[in-house]
Amino acid sequence: MATDDNFPCSLTLQVPFPDARLASVALQALRVDKELSGLVKRELSTVASPGSEYAGETVLQVDYKATTNRMLRVAVNSFMDSLALVLEVQEEMDVDVIESEKASI
Repeated sequence: MATDDNFPCSLTLQVPFPDARLASVALQALRVDKELSGLVKRELSTVASPGSEYAGETVLQVDYKATTNRMLRVAVNSFMDSLALVLEVQEEMDVDVIESEKASI
């Protein structure tokens, strides 16, 4: 995300997933909730894991920009709550994928 004088505070989160499908599902689920404040900008995307042999986009990347650190903190806290819910649902509904990853560790 490019720097912007109106939004000097920024943060990039990268959340790895076991496969590209789960990363894409999380992206679609989280994308629908828009930021409520015009003081915060958020961009969601999936990217390939750095240094990974697998070419799929298995990482959910979230780029935040905000006018103040406080607005950034509030937005990220809210996002983390939503992400936790998405991960909980994926763990319950996609047991086969999650369990196969745990078995391979």
